[in-house]
Amino acid sequence: MAQERIQKIMSEQGLCSRRAAEQIIAEGRVKVNGHVARVGDKMDPNQDILHVDDERIYINKDQKLYYLALYKPRGYVTTVSDELGRRTVMDLVADIPARLYPVGRLDKDSEGLLLMTNDGAFANAMMHPSGGISKLYRVTVQPRAREEQILKLSSGVVLDDGTKTMPCTINVVVDEPGRTVMEITLKEGKNREIRRMCEAVGLEVVRLKRNAEGVVKLGMLQPGKYRELTKQELAGLRAAAAKGRAQTRSAAAAAKAARHRAPASGRDAGPVKGHGRPAGRGPKRQG
Repeated sequence: MAQERIQKIMSEQGLCSRRAAEQIIAEGRVKVNGHVARVGDKMDPNQDILHVDDERIYINKDQKLYYLALYKPRGYVTTVSDELGRRTVMDLVADIPARLYPVGRLDKDSEGLLLMTNDGAFANAMMHPSGGISKLYRVTVQPRAREEQILKLSSGVVLDDGTKTMPCTINVVVDEPGRTVMEITLKEGKNREIRRMCEAVGLEVVRLKRNAEGVVKLGMLQPGKYRELTKQELAGLRAAAAKGRAQTRSAAAAAKAARHRAPASGRDAGPVKGHGRPAGRGPKRQG
């Protein structure tokens, strides 16, 4: 009986991403054989009974995996369900006979390429913080962007929560009085990142469209329509994600090695030459 982590099974069944599954389990919403599960628990997908929010999940080990490129129109929210009753991207893929979920997100007022899948491992690799998957956006801002504002955006800006964005590539497409159209390439995915970046330098985003994600391009796909990714596109996305993870591991290893090479300071440096006792103590009391 092969046991697997519950969050992995939930992700593979297309219920949600692995990270979201961990959150759902932590909230006590998952049961295995009638008992509330904890993050890290395992189950046998062939024998154990899984419930999420009191709904039994029938585990299909032979399900078909879908990998879609969707043109998300403005006005749709990137969630599986919405408590406010707004239109979601799930409405656009309702004819797919599988439980899909979005890979990443685009906010309600943004449009363009959105990947969707029921392959949890694939989604987890695409959304991993290590990055590696570049995303190309066409962004219209007002008023006209000055050179120093574009330079700040490209070198990284501090957002409203105190975090700083990574450097990005910016190409000015249209530069005219009252507005600027830019192509911005990012390798990270903070919430509403481009809008917050522009706000930080005094610009307002009036239109935002994602045209590409890694090797996948929006192309001639029409709003609200989708297509399946090609084998070449899937291979390209996986290769980019693997490269990003490798670079992150290399950077972490280099930083760790640099810390070990750095000279010690303060008390860790040992006694000062010529003095047998640590600084700060008085003279040794004579008996």
